[in-house]
Parts: sequence; C-alpha cells; structure tokens
Amino acid sequence: MDLLLNHFWEFTITGLAFGAVYALIALGYTLVYGVLRLINFAHSEVFMWGSFAAVWVLTALGASKASGLGVVGFLVIGFAAAMVTSALVALGLEFVAYRPLRKRNSPPLIALISAIGASFVLSEAMGLRDKPFKWFGLDTDLASYVGRPREASPLPLNIDTVRLFRVFDYRVSNIDLIVLGSAIVMMVILDQFVKRSRLGRGIRAVAQDPEAAALMGVNRDRVIRLTFVIGGAMAGAAAMMYLLKIGVTRYNAGFLLGVKAFTAAVLGGIGNLRGALLGGFVLGVAESYGSAIFGSNWKDVVAFTLLVVILLFRPTGLLGESLGKARA
Repeated sequence: MDLLLNHFWEFTITGLAFGAVYALIALGYTLVYGVLRLINFAHSEVFMWGSFAAVWVLTALGASKASGLGVVGFLVIGFAAAMVTSALVALGLEFVAYRPLRKRNSPPLIALISAIGASFVLSEAMGLRDKPFKWFGLDTDLASYVGRPREASPLPLNIDTVRLFRVFDYRVSNIDLIVLGSAIVMMVILDQFVKRSRLGRGIRAVAQDPEAAALMGVNRDRVIRLTFVIGGAMAGAAAMMYLLKIGVTRYNAGFLLGVKAFTAAVLGGIGNLRGALLGGFVLGVAESYGSAIFGSNWKDVVAFTLLVVILLFRPTGLLGESLGKARA
C-alpha cells in the first residue's frame, strides 16, 4: 500500500495507458456483439496480426535508423499498416468464418465454436509462418520476417522516452501522451461516427432491430462488414500502441490481451461503445493498483475479481446500454 501511495500518479497514468489499449480492442467485441449477438473470440488474433504488420512494414522501410521527424513519419506508417491489416483480417474472418453460418441460419453456439477455431488458426498460422517459406527455400532471405516464429519480434522503431511535464509525483512521458492521446482521439471519432453519420445510424438500427432496419432499406450485410472493418481497425491501432508500451509482439500475444479486452467490454456493458471505453480504463487502473498493492503477479487476480464484484451489483455492466439504444 505504501508503494501505491508514494507513486499514486505513476500507477494511475500507467494504468490508463494500458486501459486505452484494452478499450480499443474491446470496441471490436462490443461492435460485433451489438450487431450480431456474437462473441468474436478471434478478435484477439486480429489485434496480433496488426502488431506483426506494423513490425514487418517498419522493418522493411528501415525504421530502426530513423531519427528526429523521421520517427514521427514512421510512427504514422506503423499505425496505418496495423490498422489496415487488422481491418482486412477482420473482414476476411467475417467472410470465411461467420458469413456462411449466418446465411444458413446456424445456431449461435456454432458461430461461437467457429470463432474459437478461427482464433487458433490465426494464432498458429503466425506461429508457423516460416514453414511455407522453407518449402520454397525463401526462409533465409526473409529471416527478418519469418525467422524464429515462436519467439518475440521487436518493434524496429527507436523512440527515446522523454519526460515532458509533471503530474504531482510523476513525470508524463511522450509515450504516455502518444498512447493516451491516440486512443482518446480515435474513440471520439468512432463515437461521433456511430452517433451522427448515416452508416453509424445503420449500425445502431441493425443492432436494435435487424428486421425493421431491413424494411427501412438498411443493407444488413454491408453494416456487418463495416462493423468488422471498424472493429479491426481499432484493434490495429491498439496493436501499435501496445508495441510502443511493450516493445515486442508474439504469435500468442493476443490471447491474454483478448481476454482482458473482453473483460473490459463486459465490465463497461457489452454492446456499449462508451462502456468499452470506461471498462478498459477501469480495468487498466485496477490492474496497476493491484500490482502496486499485492505485487505484479496478482494484477490479473485483482482485475478479474473486480469484474465479478461489479457484475454482482451491475449484471449488465457499469453503463449497461446496448449499442442500439445507447446514445453513442
């Protein structure tokens, strides 16, 4: 407890930074659940593929040698590569794993099993990515991308940590600002898009009543595709932010983060965009405080215990509105 009291703001801001990552990933779970009533367990691997896309693109462009304003340019490229790749993987996932089942009116349990299977396929495909290149003798030439596939792949972009200003006992760094600032900007843009745009109203209409939305001329299939693309793009942004904080990614990096992001979505109110934001921040801060009080090994215990306690009193989550009825 003394450690938390003496470094309260450090643990708070660190928790908020990780909470921002959870929140962006949780948006994908929330959007898909709100529209399809489906828990897309493969969404964590969509995040993981985005992180590798950023690493590979920056490696190919020689980002490790960048300095000054060049770092900013590569940072933007990294975000773009991760977001585009994750959006495309999410769209492909919807096309291959979910759309055929939806066309056949399969029970929700079948779609859930398909999601779990797709999660393992995407994870292991990345963990075995060297095998196809070995068959063609290209594994040596592409060692920077496919070598040691089961080990961590570092972010090649070197960003010096600079302490910019003080918040009580903690000096906020440029990495903290990039992560928190990027997350807040993207969340505000998504919130306003869903609230004010025509496509956003279509998403809310399908989430509230798919049959009535179809009668009003809303193309349900297009809305579903858009939902997966937006959720994937948010996961890609979270992947780049994760790389900035952690510095490496792995083929199984999405598993625990996916569980925590899903927890954040449930904590805030599954199917609620603002609930995903709130749940992510609450979970991140709870983890940070828990590691300060009980030790880093207990942070996951603290986070999930908090989830159970909150759901005992608020079974629908902290905000509890569905996507179709929420003001977002």
